[in-house]
This record gives sequence, C-alpha cells and structure tokens, in this order.
Amino acid sequence: MINFITGLFSRGEAAMSEASARDSSAIAALHGASFRRGWSEQEVEGLLIDRQVIAHRAMMGGKLAGFIMSRLVEDEAEILSVAVADRQRGRGVARQLLHLHLRRLAGLGAHSVFLEVDERNDPALRLYHRAGFREMARRSNYYSEDGGKAAAALIFRRDLL
Repeated sequence: MINFITGLFSRGEAAMSEASARDSSAIAALHGASFRRGWSEQEVEGLLIDRQVIAHRAMMGGKLAGFIMSRLVEDEAEILSVAVADRQRGRGVARQLLHLHLRRLAGLGAHSVFLEVDERNDPALRLYHRAGFREMARRSNYYSEDGGKAAAALIFRRDLL
C-alpha cells in the first residue's frame, strides 16, 4: 500500500538500463505503435543479440517507456531507432535515453553517430538539434504517405570527439 501511495506522488523518473533480448516483445510492440512499418519481435530479437548493436531502455512502473538502438561498426555508429510511448512523451525520456546512449557509444570508441529522420517529425528534429546533431544530407521523397506527399529523410551526424 505504501508503494502504491508513493507512486501516486512520485515524479515518475524513468529507470534507464541496457536492453536485452528479453525486451524484444515490448520493444517490437512500441516500435509498431510508433512507426508506419514496425519491426517484428523476431527482427528486434535478432538486433538485440547482434554484438554490434547497442540498445538502451527506459522503464516506468514496470513498463517500457522508451528505447534507443544503434549499430556500431569500427568508430561509426548509426542510430537505428528511438521510440517513446505516447503516454510518456514530453517528459524528457527521449533526451535521457539519447544522452545515455551517446555516452555509451563514445565509451565503446564511436567517433561519430549518424541517423535518419522524417523531415516532418518536429519533436525528433528538436531533440537531435539540441543534442548537437547537424543535417548533412537529404533523401527526397523517401517516406511515403497514403494519399499524401512523400517526405524527405534527413541524414544527421554528430561527432563525439
């Protein structure tokens, strides 16, 4: 009962940790809810057991609040995906995940990090700009939309040195 009452009044900070294959189902569900083409549980599990893939998760109240996943090859990393549950958006979860993740990538020897984002994804664009990422290329008409105009994919880079 005390834990329940404490939970009602707590600020609700997310607990950050490395993700593992045990998180495949929850990550696949969140990815599917966040993107037009979600990853299957098998795809997520395959990524999470890959030695070149680094993943972190944010947990709140025993539930997945968000995740970030990258592939590291030599001294370059590519952020493959970042997602935050609808109910947790606007609370700094993505910023906390990104900050932790970039520190970990730097610790593993990454000198630069790349990512791709839909030009219409304003919250993601704000997050990446604030984190020091800069646009370096654009793929026109990359993201299609049913009955709408296709959007460009923006390629961002951040040096970690």
